[in-house]
Amino acid sequence: MIHRHVWHNDRLVPVEQMRLSPGQAGLLNGWGLFTTLRVFDGIPFAFERHWRRLQKDAARTHLPFPFEADTVRGQLAQVLSANGVKEGTARIYVVHNQTGFWVSDEKFPPVDLILYSAGLPAYREPVRLAMRADGRHAASPLAGVKTTAWLINVWNLYEAQQRGFDEVVLLDEHGHVSECTAANIFAAKGWGVYTPPLTTGCLEGVTRGILMEISTRAGVPVEEKLMTPDDLYAADEVFISSTNRSLLAVGEIEGRKICQAPGQVMQRLEKAFEEFVHAYLASHVAAAK
Repeated sequence: MIHRHVWHNDRLVPVEQMRLSPGQAGLLNGWGLFTTLRVFDGIPFAFERHWRRLQKDAARTHLPFPFEADTVRGQLAQVLSANGVKEGTARIYVVHNQTGFWVSDEKFPPVDLILYSAGLPAYREPVRLAMRADGRHAASPLAGVKTTAWLINVWNLYEAQQRGFDEVVLLDEHGHVSECTAANIFAAKGWGVYTPPLTTGCLEGVTRGILMEISTRAGVPVEEKLMTPDDLYAADEVFISSTNRSLLAVGEIEGRKICQAPGQVMQRLEKAFEEFVHAYLASHVAAAK
């Protein structure tokens, strides 16, 4: 559930006082971007990586982006302080405001900046995954962009949950594994770890990127590889990664059991990721002194 205080453009307001224009293109057409950050000890983890992805996606979607990273980081800190968040999650939204025919004559900025926080979602481990053919269109010019047009994800997730699953593996139009609705996916065979390349239409997840960076020194290098469902079924371990859940072991995919959940490979990567998080937090605490 969203916490009470949110940031809207230039001020901190109670959530019930926040208002978006009814003619807002981002609201009506999904022309906007967002990112979700994990908050550890009051610090938004990997803020810089999330910000770089927002900037890149703004350019790709022709979305005005007149923001400075340090300013927004400070505004987000005010949100976390007002809501008393030490452990939780936060979101940054940038939503197009003045474009197209259905606009009003209100004095709104070109884009709305919305910042808010919430607790952590509940989850179980190991997770059970459904499978969805044609869940990602890799050839789309907006493949891999984290837009507010998120219906395909919540719709796929809803249908999977109605069948008793926790998440769903999305295949691209070629039958290759792409990702889950809100997580990247990994498969381990022996001590080798594989994850789909970005050409499958998957999101360039922040946690995914960190895992790829730290995997070699953890002794379990992660490589990009085109995979089919059979590659997942034949894997020794399958796990998913996301901002809110870090790493989660997969115990079943469409009724097929994964024998190691969690397994040694995921546990080694999880330990390396935790060390990375601790180092990041320590560096930001030191910089603040």
